[in-house]
Amino acid sequence: MRKLLFLICVLALHACTSSKVLNVIGDSYVANHKCPKEETWHAKMAMELGYTYNNYGRNGSSIAFDRTHDGKYNFGPAMWVRYKDMDPKADYVLIVAGHNDANKCGENADSLKMFADSLEVLLTGIERHCPKAKIGFVSPWYVDSPGFEPVCSIIEEVCLRHKIPVMMNYDSACVVKVRDDDFRKKYFQKPEDKAHLNAKGHDLFLPYAKEWFEKNVKK
Repeated sequence: MRKLLFLICVLALHACTSSKVLNVIGDSYVANHKCPKEETWHAKMAMELGYTYNNYGRNGSSIAFDRTHDGKYNFGPAMWVRYKDMDPKADYVLIVAGHNDANKCGENADSLKMFADSLEVLLTGIERHCPKAKIGFVSPWYVDSPGFEPVCSIIEEVCLRHKIPVMMNYDSACVVKVRDDDFRKKYFQKPEDKAHLNAKGHDLFLPYAKEWFEKNVKK
């Protein structure tokens, strides 16, 4: 009986210590703007999968640009620098970013080149910093503003070189209909918001994101 109890305790301890670790790094898509991080689809996905969840989102953050002194807010250093803050023992890393880069770059060729180079540094850095992690990238929404199409094309191109799967949301077929006023009134934090889902929006996106994750990153 004692041996059985001991074995049960060992198995329970192993289950607790062998939980997969998911790091999610990004901008306000990850930090969730003015709403709790626990409402995000990635937090709920981690809970459903039984993963340890680390949220490295920061409102206003970008992949390429240092925004420590950008206006009246401190949006912090670029992601190609702050990825080093992540847990290096992660089994999975999701990058959910690019919205602020698109706004900053617009269609400026030099800025887009800087974005591409910074993304290359970020991906290479994460591969070295989290050597056992499988990496996935979740793109910005299908926002009808200059910069989003070229930034998302660069994301696809650079991730392809690294064999990193991309959930490409810059697509009219995306379930998040960011260009639809009525949709935003229901699923975004404010009607004029084109970045931040509310709790209903995260719940809507969750099954699509989880299916993509399980087929492309978790495999």
